[in-house]
Amino acid sequence: MIRISLAVALVATCLLPGAVQSQAGGYTLTIELENTVPPGTPVCVPITVPDQVGKNTEVIITGKGGSKPFESQAQITAPGIMTEKTPATAGGVRRELHFRTPDLTDKTLTIVLNFAVPPTSQSPFTWQDKAGEHADLSFKGMPVMRYMYKAYDNSSTEKRDKTYKVFHHLYDPTSKRLITNGGQTNEPLPKNPKDLLYPHHRGLMYAFKKINYGDAPECDTWHAIPGETHQSHVGFLGSEAGSELGRHRVAVNWHGVKNDIFANEEREMTVYKFKDGVLVEFASRLKSPKGTVKLGGDPQHSGFQFRVHNDLYEAKLHDQTYYVSPEGKSGLGKKGERNWDPKTGKGPVDIGWDSMHFILDGKRYTAVYMDHPKNPHPSRWSERDYGRFGCYFETQFSETQPLEVNYRLWLQEGDMTPAAAAELARQFVSPPKVTVR
Repeated sequence: MIRISLAVALVATCLLPGAVQSQAGGYTLTIELENTVPPGTPVCVPITVPDQVGKNTEVIITGKGGSKPFESQAQITAPGIMTEKTPATAGGVRRELHFRTPDLTDKTLTIVLNFAVPPTSQSPFTWQDKAGEHADLSFKGMPVMRYMYKAYDNSSTEKRDKTYKVFHHLYDPTSKRLITNGGQTNEPLPKNPKDLLYPHHRGLMYAFKKINYGDAPECDTWHAIPGETHQSHVGFLGSEAGSELGRHRVAVNWHGVKNDIFANEEREMTVYKFKDGVLVEFASRLKSPKGTVKLGGDPQHSGFQFRVHNDLYEAKLHDQTYYVSPEGKSGLGKKGERNWDPKTGKGPVDIGWDSMHFILDGKRYTAVYMDHPKNPHPSRWSERDYGRFGCYFETQFSETQPLEVNYRLWLQEGDMTPAAAAELARQFVSPPKVTVR
């Protein structure tokens, strides 16, 4: 008998679109899976629903997966960045249906959506905004993620250092502490300023070291240099909080040397909470009002990156950090870093996923970073023993040719096996193929 760990199955799979047809007090859809999906797997199905139920956010689903009947609560959301291009069918509106797979005995799953039945309990995910400071996502009253978006302030070096870019913090799976770094926004800051290592690396962030557009001077949104280069929060474009997930989409402007806006970003974070961990999906769309924008840099200071809290550095736990990727194990008592080298062209490239194993407050954690094959490539990777890893690419975008990217991150306590991490990545890049009718 093959036993699959629940952590391996925690992949939000977006399936093919379909219209939901009215039938006997509800709406039905049939999903035919190419292969079975482990119980508890989050599934996202783009669907079209009638206008009159398009505003619903929760729904009861009942049905059969082979001989086993089931009933559970599901969540309806607006389309995400990666699915919103799928058109609605005539006479309806596009939505996404989110639910966890039941224990199936068959590859055909028939579901009835009953919008008339009220949700069975209060939504566990909630958003709370501290205006002008940060927005917090909680699960059953416990913090999961924090969006840092304080307005850019260049009235002093200290204030500028705290506000020159937006980013997301992530809490540990038990919600007891921030697992990610905040740079000069950390509370409390180290008594010795030298103990604040590389404060430009912050949480879950997205920026590039080398950016060129038009005749403007080259700028760097990672370090927010030179001049008035920075990222700024523009507004909240939408948020979701329900039984299955928490999500929001924010508008972010990218500013150049003279404070001019050269890029408009829609940044979307989706969070799924599980007993043994947290799954985060990052999606972004960049457009330019200033013609073509070219992105470049290096694997340490560009792209989508994850940085562990500065406490790891202060506690001198570098030699206990190690990485596991499809290329094997690295770090742990050695030099503590592995990077793609632009001079030689050697180093990790297009590896697909990487897992960082680190210690905070005496606890071992694993973070798995997953790169989608539809992102620009080659992807060039970097690992550092103080807890920063990710990958970057070089590309260009414009107003008519936007740049869309998609990544996932899994965080749990304890060591995750290479096989489990590889399975998470496999399900991200190769979701089950389905037919919805």
